[in-house]
Amino acid sequence: MSERERKDSPEQAEFRAHCRQWIADNHPGEPEVRLPISALEIMTPQQMQYLQAWQKAAYEAGLVGCDYPEAVGGGGRQDCQRIANEELVAAKTPYFPNIIGLGMAAPTVFHHGSDELKARLLPRLFSGEDIWCQGFSEPGAGSDLASVQTFAAKRGDKWVINGHKVWTSLAHFAEWMILLLRTDKSHKYDGLSYFVVPIASALGKGVTVRPLIKMTGETGFNEVLFEDLEVDDGYRLDELGKGWQVAMTTLLHERGAGELVTPRAGGLKSKSAHNTTARAVMELARNTPRDGGTAADDPLLRDRMVRQAIREEALREHQRRARVPALTDHPMRLPLQNKLLNSELSQDTASLALDVMGPSASLYLADDNAPGGGQWPMAYMNSYGFTIAAGTSEIQRNILGERVLGLAKSK
Repeated sequence: MSERERKDSPEQAEFRAHCRQWIADNHPGEPEVRLPISALEIMTPQQMQYLQAWQKAAYEAGLVGCDYPEAVGGGGRQDCQRIANEELVAAKTPYFPNIIGLGMAAPTVFHHGSDELKARLLPRLFSGEDIWCQGFSEPGAGSDLASVQTFAAKRGDKWVINGHKVWTSLAHFAEWMILLLRTDKSHKYDGLSYFVVPIASALGKGVTVRPLIKMTGETGFNEVLFEDLEVDDGYRLDELGKGWQVAMTTLLHERGAGELVTPRAGGLKSKSAHNTTARAVMELARNTPRDGGTAADDPLLRDRMVRQAIREEALREHQRRARVPALTDHPMRLPLQNKLLNSELSQDTASLALDVMGPSASLYLADDNAPGGGQWPMAYMNSYGFTIAAGTSEIQRNILGERVLGLAKSK
């Protein structure tokens, strides 16, 4: 029995046993389609349909939305989503496709939406039937999020939205978008409001979604254009002009407060998946020929791999601090630290893998000789998105220094 299991309450122990048994009975095994490394890079309808079916099955078994009230489609449990995620990751199951919905939209709608919106939107979000995307960044407003210019003008009992959002992951599959926009041009922060917007039903009728093709060839990113899109005032979250405060709820979860809302890609027991841990780099090194032996014989690489493994374990222990009330006195402390550490760890691990591979790191997915199916170069290129999204590493450090540690602002 693990230390985590020993700390389970009787209810949690019973729930863990249920999760473990259900996963054993329903593990999908070898995926029917080749899956991308992350839900944010889902490109084909076949990939999405396969993963949606998996999320819906897990939801119906009570493994998704566990800690939300039953009135909004949740399981009505307490601190049990963490347990479900631990078991899903341990069993190397597929990830859930509705990562933005579970990790960002659900807590935001739950804390700031009307009772009608919660009851209407959250059940289909938990089941994965409705995919969600995030409309924050714009061509002229990324790191300076409060400068967004997408504007909603009041027209009777409707709002008419015009503007341009960019880097919008999963917009090509999304039914709904969480949208930060401007309702007053005379105030930077107090002029922002927050809406949930049905975009799939408005395609060609006020909404245009255009894919952005990355250097990896993936099309998970999109730009979304709004042209005279009408939405009801009932889709607004919280009060008019409180969009910045609502956005902070979203960002706290995007940066790590929602780490236990949805399991991260844990690496399937499958050729269609990719494990980006230090242990996976060690396995890669043991199978990479080098100077009559393997890359694992290189003392410098061995040292770096051990350092990465230590960082991973330290980060796992660090995330346990979220259960210590004295360490959660500041709402940004742990989420910002987790986002910063996780994103940079992933990038450094992928970089180390490329050094282990040597010249073969230049081989891409389509090359049959590419180690690991060419996924390590893909992971490295994609890692820069994680150190940029939700605020760059530099911004995370500034916020931690200024707002958590109380240091003087940078000039």
